[in-house]
Amino acid sequence: MDVLILEGSPNRRGSSNLLAEQLIRGAKEAGHTVQIIDAAHANLAPCTGCVKCGYEGPCVQKDDMECFRRQILAADMLVFVTPLYYYGMSAQLKTLIDRFCAINSSIIRRHMDAALISAAWNADDWAFDALQAHYQTIVRYLHMRDRGMILGRGCGTPSMTAASRYMQDSYELGKSL
Repeated sequence: MDVLILEGSPNRRGSSNLLAEQLIRGAKEAGHTVQIIDAAHANLAPCTGCVKCGYEGPCVQKDDMECFRRQILAADMLVFVTPLYYYGMSAQLKTLIDRFCAINSSIIRRHMDAALISAAWNADDWAFDALQAHYQTIVRYLHMRDRGMILGRGCGTPSMTAASRYMQDSYELGKSL
């Protein structure tokens, strides 16, 4: 399986990316190919909503999305990785997802697998509700198969995350693919 990790953290060594590293380790051990798109550090402009792409491209904007398009459409699975910023995904990951507009029909036809990895300071039971709902809506709309979510409650720093059970959970999710 070709797994594509969509990282949305501006902190390359942050908690959500640490969890993603464990999923990657497990996926590689299980024999899968893994690539990463670092949306937070890419040359990626927001979707303008012009719909000149006709939902199937090409996009009129010329930036890193041209390369990302090929990676996304070659993948069998997308893993959405984001810190929980103010009860939703990071703006950087959301910008990448919004640009799916220009490859919408192609993604739907692929019937990809998907997973969500997120980390947050907040450990309240309800903290991830909006993010989960958004992720589940994306999965449903794009005809994806949900392979799981790792929601790192109380993982506000890399050291907190490294000591958490979520590291093992992420590894096991990757291994189970």
